[in-house]
Amino acid sequence: MSDRPTRTPTGDGDTRLSRRRLLSGSLGMAALAGVGSLTSGCGIAGALGNDRPLRLIVTESAPFQEPTKLAEQILEQDGWDVSVTYVTDIIQPNHAVSNGEYDVNFFQNISYLRQFNEDNDLDIQPLFFMFEQPSGIYSAFHDTLEDIPAGARIALPVDTATNGRGIRLLARGGLIEIDESTHVAALSVHDITANPLDLEFVEVDQQSVGQIYPDVDAVFGFARLLAEVNVMPEEVLIMESSEEALPFALAVCARPGFAEEEPEKLEALTSAFHDEEIAAWYGDYLDGILTPAFDRDIHSAWEDVNSR
Repeated sequence: MSDRPTRTPTGDGDTRLSRRRLLSGSLGMAALAGVGSLTSGCGIAGALGNDRPLRLIVTESAPFQEPTKLAEQILEQDGWDVSVTYVTDIIQPNHAVSNGEYDVNFFQNISYLRQFNEDNDLDIQPLFFMFEQPSGIYSAFHDTLEDIPAGARIALPVDTATNGRGIRLLARGGLIEIDESTHVAALSVHDITANPLDLEFVEVDQQSVGQIYPDVDAVFGFARLLAEVNVMPEEVLIMESSEEALPFALAVCARPGFAEEEPEKLEALTSAFHDEEIAAWYGDYLDGILTPAFDRDIHSAWEDVNSR
């Protein structure tokens, strides 16, 4: 451990949400997909003229932004000239890293990254995991999966890398049958082989599940987003296991070759982002709803995601 002074976690880490069954409001979070425009943070001008620059592009959302601010303090105290741009976009960060404008990005899970690489002929690589966010099926009207009626409307995320997670859980819960040979990151409603309840699937932006929660029979959503509208994990009808969630753990990523060509930067980033203070921030955020994944093997997980 270094002799850096102790810092107090800031931001949303002190948030405490009461448990309520009924939806009490909406945070109106900005949709990430397809925005396309970047909102500048510190910019990259500060990196010019310094022989230890680090340039990061990060999602403008508490579980990404607040740990990055803490890591930035650590890196700067260790002599790095850090510049961070915060965005509400999930397209530009990979292109910006690929073309060398930034060293790393922090916004995506590795299943999304695999699909993005395939769709855009890129080879962005994950460097290390940051956190896992449990996801499940929730309902404002039904207490168990067995209570979901024929013709029920089920909301699922529209993006390919997340859509299949909800479909797989519905299949595990016995409401539908699916083609089990299809990898979860590639599953869609087209892979449903039996739908005895004639369920209707409503596809929405993954950030919108809180808004649509009271309007459908059930939703598949991230526990974090639902907790922000006072729907807590203990109210879930069915939840992913830790192993089911691993391909969707959030990671810091870089262009191909970064780890081999920039070992000092990689070591500094890993040490800063995996600092015990950041682990404590995740432990405090929404009563610990997000689990640090610092010790998860990203190399084997990435190999597994790409092998199917």
